[in-house]
Amino acid sequence: MIRMAVGNQANDISEGARQRIAWLTLALGFAAALIWFFAKSHKEGTGLAIGTALAWLNYRWLDQGLGALVSVAQAREGSEQARVPTGIYWKFVGRYVLIALAIYVSLHYFAVPLVAMILGLLALGAGAFAESLYEIFAAFQSSRG
Repeated sequence: MIRMAVGNQANDISEGARQRIAWLTLALGFAAALIWFFAKSHKEGTGLAIGTALAWLNYRWLDQGLGALVSVAQAREGSEQARVPTGIYWKFVGRYVLIALAIYVSLHYFAVPLVAMILGLLALGAGAFAESLYEIFAAFQSSRG
């Protein structure tokens, strides 16, 4: 099993990175949705916002699920009694069901463009990319100082 060499410090850094990715996803996605809403089309801006919200929810549920699995794996090192909660399995599957359902309802009942929602789902990638740039910049600054 792979262990963190630095321990709590590495865990604190990864927790900060996960939180930054979550809020960067929302900030970048909703900023793009707001700009698009007023500059181009209300429906497309709404689609971007829906996609962004779904991307954020997907990320949160995935993060919670992986956190629970890591906790169970760490607990199993000492004993075989640790079990994965059933809710975690539902979150792994439920995030895809929720995305599919939200896209279907948005398309069928509200005529929100599919491409706009897909672009909103890409907000998670933008948030992760921005976090990567932040980490690179922070490492560069600490190596200089």
